[in-house]
Amino acid sequence: MTQQLYVLNGPNLNLLGTREPEIYGSTTLDDIHQQMKTAAPTAEITFRQTNSEGELVDWVQDASKAAEILIINAGAYTHTSIALHDALRACDARIYEVHLSNPAAREEFRTTNYVAPCATACIAGFGARGYLMALDAALQE
Repeated sequence: MTQQLYVLNGPNLNLLGTREPEIYGSTTLDDIHQQMKTAAPTAEITFRQTNSEGELVDWVQDASKAAEILIINAGAYTHTSIALHDALRACDARIYEVHLSNPAAREEFRTTNYVAPCATACIAGFGARGYLMALDAALQE
């Protein structure tokens, strides 16, 4: 049976590869998508990015209906969005949170996390490899 996965990315992640490479690395979001497809060729991966909070909430709701696994890098919405938190709480998929950097080691405002209480696991600080680590963990369960 083909596993259904959603990989959702929040604001500014479309700038990966050029935005603050000293923090986020030089790998692009498209590179990450290709690596995930290669790592899980039999999985059906819906891979999306948005800068819109409402659209991200809509996609979490879609994932709840269509996917077994949700891998999410909510970007800055991790620290601000109660609406996203509520959507994740209602999501039936297993949720894996990913961050390229380690938010706990950065600015004070990044220590608030509305995603973590809803997630099965959080992978942070491993750069783009974190997505593959989340994928591997999700597929092993």
